[in-house]
Amino acid sequence: MEILDIRHFNARQLRPLLEHEAALWEQRLSWDYSGSTELLLQYLDSQVLPGFVGVDRGKLCAFSFCVYEGQKAIVGDAYGIDCGSLSGLALTRLMLRHMLEMLVHSPTVDRIESQLLLYPEGATREVFVEAGFSVHLRLFMECRLEPLGPLLEPESNGAAKRAAESLVVGDLAIRRWSGVHYEAAAALIHESYKGHLDSFINDQYRSMHGSLRFLHNIVRFPGCGVFEPEASWLFVDRRTGALAGVVLCSKVAPKTIHITQLCIAPEHRGKGLGRMLLRHTMQQLARAGFELITLTVTEENEAAVRLYREMGFSTRHRFEAMVLDKPRR
Repeated sequence: MEILDIRHFNARQLRPLLEHEAALWEQRLSWDYSGSTELLLQYLDSQVLPGFVGVDRGKLCAFSFCVYEGQKAIVGDAYGIDCGSLSGLALTRLMLRHMLEMLVHSPTVDRIESQLLLYPEGATREVFVEAGFSVHLRLFMECRLEPLGPLLEPESNGAAKRAAESLVVGDLAIRRWSGVHYEAAAALIHESYKGHLDSFINDQYRSMHGSLRFLHNIVRFPGCGVFEPEASWLFVDRRTGALAGVVLCSKVAPKTIHITQLCIAPEHRGKGLGRMLLRHTMQQLARAGFELITLTVTEENEAAVRLYREMGFSTRHRFEAMVLDKPRR
């Protein structure tokens, strides 16, 4: 098995591996990963992604890559297929070891993060623990949506939209996502995660700049599905225009929506707004014909996990978030 620089290969050569992985995303998580595959192939043809490819007698069997954000590196993906005496998982671990060895010894990298959603708990843990990473369990949860009647005729859409925005709680009213709330939503995300465990797992939450980048990645890129503004909602203060809560959704399959973010402003917690926002979202998705809703949550976030279970979500898959902060030099 030769381990070579991924930039020696083009999209055409790597496409079979990526399509094999996309089929596993569909099987394991009910996600249509084709959009992410095509985006990744564009990056590969641009030769801008650092990473490795495993080659056995001319056959491409595995790959891994990372992305850099300043002095942070994110292990974006690693995947292998059965090849000779090695299983696909064994090759995945091999690729990860090469990737982590490079990053751990890189003088320009101070922090490394990874959340390989595709792999179940324990599948790659040993590789990261050996390299000094801390491990945090996360849950991939899902809920089947009950149909709420036929879709409305086009001429009724205006009335349907007005009805959907009729939820009012005191001075707060629910509104569909709008780009005018972009910076305010990033600020809300930043404030909501101050001191939260998830801000240790994903350091983008720790700053306004990082939260804007996080939001930009959700809205502009198909890494977590295609952003659905019509299925994303805000609680807005009718007096001041300030945001009290936000839920953002992306389409990951024809009938499946993934919640990429749900948070409530600290000063509005304890009022049941998260539950109302989630219930409203689920009802609207059911009316729009969606059948499945998914989300991820850190297992230690007990209040959130309890809410999701009470709302009908069950755990389909447990995976791990890995973090390494290098000692300061």
